[in-house]
Amino acid sequence: MTKYLISFPGSAMNLSEEDFVAAGVASHAVVQEAKDAGVYVFGGGIDEDVAPVMVTADGTVTNETYPQTREFDGGFFVLELPSREAAVEWAAKTAAACFCAQELREFMYDPES
Repeated sequence: MTKYLISFPGSAMNLSEEDFVAAGVASHAVVQEAKDAGVYVFGGGIDEDVAPVMVTADGTVTNETYPQTREFDGGFFVLELPSREAAVEWAAKTAAACFCAQELREFMYDPES
């Protein structure tokens, strides 16, 4: 089976406090449904209060990111599913729960992972 990343940027959840709470409850229900279905791998949210750093091969750490990932925040989860169609269905459930569209990406197969 293939692993899929379902995610959204934090800015997509421009919600009232009431809707934000409702989205949290609904999204946790979708995660529980995925766990119950045996397709959940892992998930979470990027902690926006902790700045990302760049780490080089020699261990040097700098306070920067790749330019194209400066805005990488929000929430995500990884599911292992039998088809892209199934991934689209889960992404739609997540979009409904979070009140915002979701990005869907497919992980390349790696027999060593």
